[in-house]
Amino acid sequence: MARSVLAVGALPGDLELGCAGTLAAHRAAGDSVTMLVLSCDGPEHPLTRRTEASARALDCLLVWGPEAAERRRTADRRDRVRGGDRRTRNLGVWDGAAVAAIENVLTGVDADVIYAPAPEDSDAGRRAAAVATVAAARHSRRILHYPGESTLRFGAACFVDVTAHLERKLELVDDPELATATARHYGAQARVRYAEAFAPERFLWDLSAAA
Repeated sequence: MARSVLAVGALPGDLELGCAGTLAAHRAAGDSVTMLVLSCDGPEHPLTRRTEASARALDCLLVWGPEAAERRRTADRRDRVRGGDRRTRNLGVWDGAAVAAIENVLTGVDADVIYAPAPEDSDAGRRAAAVATVAAARHSRRILHYPGESTLRFGAACFVDVTAHLERKLELVDDPELATATARHYGAQARVRYAEAFAPERFLWDLSAAA
C-alpha cells in the first residue's frame, strides 16, 4: 500500500542533508512525498533554488512556508512542484500559527509518515520546527526525527538503506563528502553500505498490514 510522506524542514537544505535518500526511496517505492520548508531566504537565494531543484529531482510536491500551506492543501502531490509565498518566517519563536500551518499541510496530503528536524539543535529555528511539527502531528502514529548540520545530540535508533539512492542525494547537498561519510557511518551501524538515521518520536509498526 502506497504511503503519504510529509518531510518538514526549518530551512532550505535541511531535508536534502537530513533525509533526501530516504525520500528518494519512498518515491521509488511508489509513495507520495511532500516537502514543507517553513522558512526561506527569498526567490533568488541559491539555497531556495536548490531546494526547488531537489523537489523536482525527487518528484515530489514542495510547499514553501506557513503562508503557502492553505493554498497547497488540494495540490496534486505527484505531478506539480510549485513555490509559495517566500516571506521568511521567524521560527525562533514557537507559536500556534506554525503548528496550524503544518497541520493544514499534514491533513491536506493525509500524511501517515512524518519526518521532522531533531529537537536538540543549536539553531533556534530548527528547534522550533521540531516542536511545531510534533505538536501538529500529535495524532499521527509515525514521526521520525532526522539529524542536521547543527544538531547537538542525536540518538539514532532507526535506519533506512539509501545505498541505491545515495548518488541522487549527493547531487542535492552542499557538501557531498560530508553526506557520503555520514551515510557510511550510519550504514556501518545498520549493517548496510549507506544509510540515513532517524530517532523515533513515535512509531507504530503495524504487523497486521504486512500479514
